[in-house]
Amino acid sequence: MSERKVLNKYYPPDFDPSKIPRMKLAKNRQYTVRLMAPFNMRCATCGEYIYKGKKFNARKEDVENEDYLGIRIYRFYIKCTRCLQEISFKTDPKNTDYEIEAGATRNFMALKLAEEQAKREEEEQKEEEANNPMKLLEYRTEQSRQEIEQLENLEELKELNRRQQAVDYEGMLRQYQPETVEERKAREEKEDNDFIKSVKFNNCSKKVVAEEIIEDVIDEDEPPSKCSRIESLTQKTSNKSDSIKKHSWNRSVGGLITKPALANLVKSKKPESAETSKVTTESLSKSNNATESNTKSTKDKPASGLSLLAGYSSSDSSDS
Repeated sequence: MSERKVLNKYYPPDFDPSKIPRMKLAKNRQYTVRLMAPFNMRCATCGEYIYKGKKFNARKEDVENEDYLGIRIYRFYIKCTRCLQEISFKTDPKNTDYEIEAGATRNFMALKLAEEQAKREEEEQKEEEANNPMKLLEYRTEQSRQEIEQLENLEELKELNRRQQAVDYEGMLRQYQPETVEERKAREEKEDNDFIKSVKFNNCSKKVVAEEIIEDVIDEDEPPSKCSRIESLTQKTSNKSDSIKKHSWNRSVGGLITKPALANLVKSKKPESAETSKVTTESLSKSNNATESNTKSTKDKPASGLSLLAGYSSSDSSDS
């Protein structure tokens, strides 16, 4: 069983095929083959129908003294599936078909019968033309009339093709094809420009005026004009803003720096009289009082550089 699927069998080195004895077989030996029924048939004994494609284990043999252009013809034997009657048929290479011989009859085949009938009619027509010249003339006139009709149909087809060539099919298809992105953008821009050009601004009250710088020369004799009044007003407003800024600065600093204290630091010492000494002592006492009050007020606040400078200046003045 292990050799059942082996393709190449083992041959020993001393194998000699000439020593194998040859068997003497019959000249027309039959072989058992597996085939299918080549056509529909009916058993002549029991009337059983055998359909095309049914499988049989058939016996095959060569047909003696028959061939077609050197092609060998084979005969097959099968048995009916019902009564086991033997049915024989053989190959027909001339018609590329099979021919039944005995045991059954072939069923109706419309295609084969139509081919046979057409072949018979053609042969009869040839015989009639050869024997009857009037029939030959009629046949030729009929052929010429058919040729004229075919030429007319051909001319009509050519004329129809010429008409269709004049039609611009590409242009017709282009109308129904969707436009590309670039074409759509160009179309939208064109529509926007046309719409802007078509709009008319009737209630337009705004006008663009070019700016001009005019320098007026004011004479002293002439009364002040509007421009001079405007300039004076702008100066007043600027002075007010400067004063407001200074006032806010003094408030932020705390008013620690006073003019008498700074004046005492700058002025040089000179011989003073009794009256002046009294005035200075009074002024110093006032300044000391002011500084004491300022220091009291600044105790609650964090000391800054200016406050320390003011305290230092007041201590110097008191020592002097």
